Amino acid sequence: MKIAIVEDERLFRDILRKACVADLGHEVVGEAGTGREALAMVPASMPDLLILDIHLPDMDGLDVLRTVRRKRALIRTLVISAYFDEYTLGRIERAAVQGFIDKSTNTIAELNLAIAAIEGGSTYFPVPFMEARRAHTRNPDAFDKVLTDREQTILSLVGEPLSDAEIAARLQLSPETVEKHRFNIMRKLGLHSRAEAARFARRCGLTRPPVVQRPNPQPARANGYPRA
Repeated sequence: MKIAIVEDERLFRDILRKACVADLGHEVVGEAGTGREALAMVPASMPDLLILDIHLPDMDGLDVLRTVRRKRALIRTLVISAYFDEYTLGRIERAAVQGFIDKSTNTIAELNLAIAAIEGGSTYFPVPFMEARRAHTRNPDAFDKVLTDREQTILSLVGEPLSDAEIAARLQLSPETVEKHRFNIMRKLGLHSRAEAARFARRCGLTRPPVVQRPNPQPARANGYPRA
């Protein structure tokens, strides 16, 4: 197969290329580290399989896929992600992709199995994914079954965290409308405080935890001591 890789982590992209070329004998016809690069690269390279990270620095990976499918509706796609939660599970199912690999728990051997399965016209979803799908299907209280799309959006903004006034400005609603939605969300989910709602949003993947920036180390002088 001709394979295109969209992955922002350079090291992991190198690992993916090696698995495709050296281990399985396929051809990597294009690589991208951002969504915008992918939107130019994928139509130009005409791959049989797209290996796509959901979380890119500039765009949502599944938004990239939706745009790519306007030109190549039947492109086979293997989604990869470092996150696996209820929200990600639902989004992957709705995207109708051919496979999923969890970067945090799956192995290179499983990646090879996934690519081989898709090449053979099948799909590949690891056991934890299938178990989570069955549990989600059986759970009548899953958040995406009890909350409207608007309520899910507001809950995600509560998790950022934003105040009711900030959410209202973002969504062009009145603060009173946002407050009413928030209370309905908390009632439906059995939550008792704004902080609890924010934690729930992060746990379910509606909001990503903030990235903690590490301070740059002080440059060292020639004698090994830091500069004053």
